[in-house]
Amino acid sequence: MNEPSKQPDATERHEAIDISDFLYAATGSRVRRLTMPDGSHWFPAVDVCKELGHTNSRQALSDHVPEGHREILETVTGAYGLSIPAGREWRRDLNVISLQGLILLVNACTKPACAPFKQWVAEVIETVQREGSYTLEEAEVQPSDPGAPIAYAMPEQVAEAIVRLEARNLQLDEELADGQRESLSLQREMLDIQRENLAAQQATLAVQQAMVRAMERIADRLDALVLDRTTPAAGTLTVQPTTESVLADWRERLSVTEDVWTVAVVIAPVLVEKGELREPLETIAARTGLTVRRVNECLRLLRKHACIRSHGGAEDGAPVYVLHRR
Repeated sequence: MNEPSKQPDATERHEAIDISDFLYAATGSRVRRLTMPDGSHWFPAVDVCKELGHTNSRQALSDHVPEGHREILETVTGAYGLSIPAGREWRRDLNVISLQGLILLVNACTKPACAPFKQWVAEVIETVQREGSYTLEEAEVQPSDPGAPIAYAMPEQVAEAIVRLEARNLQLDEELADGQRESLSLQREMLDIQRENLAAQQATLAVQQAMVRAMERIADRLDALVLDRTTPAAGTLTVQPTTESVLADWRERLSVTEDVWTVAVVIAPVLVEKGELREPLETIAARTGLTVRRVNECLRLLRKHACIRSHGGAEDGAPVYVLHRR
């Protein structure tokens, strides 16, 4: 591309087309770049290849970019006495390409988004071949400050590519926003459902607790009725049971195992002397040498065969048992 007839000196050098817009029109993205003191631009090959759809950047460079337009980052910066830029994965061995190398990669790209830029490049070549030069038109409005660079109108194909790409980005942003709003709405619906499930679970738990309390009251009433029926009438001579008579009675009722008999021998004296058994299962287990689980099973068997019956619970939560009178 030829510069306009008036050539600025090195201190006033400027670009007819802003390099950011030029790059965006060519690749459809704002990729990284390094601008050298002489105004030349270098771009990470991996960034350009990624935006243009080249899956193998090394192969793309080998096929489409001559060696004169591709270099190693350390070599480029070292030629100007500059250090490697910090951050953003600027490595010493990073492959970089010049602006001409970038244009060569774009011309080799088959993405539809590159078509307007490639068409403009072809138009530039055709114009130079036909007229011997290609000149950008000056913009209708020029900077008013003294010494300010001249403004040029952007080529129509480049401008259209930028507008189309910006429109696509706006559409993608809108779609992303719609997706985020939909996701947020779904999250709110899921939260409402979770709250409803929690409320239903709490209601179910309350019903279950009420049923347990009702069953406990019914059991207490049944025990009271049985006690009333088995209590001797007034004036009737009552023979107080002894430990021996209780154990003998239990032997007649069921064929007990050694573990059950061990528990029976421990609890029978307590039931006879105190009228009830309030000892925790752990205490009975310690006295019998059995496990708490086995003690509980033995008590359940004695209760099943009407040797003892439940009589509520103690303050510490231990079950209370009394003799089951015939």
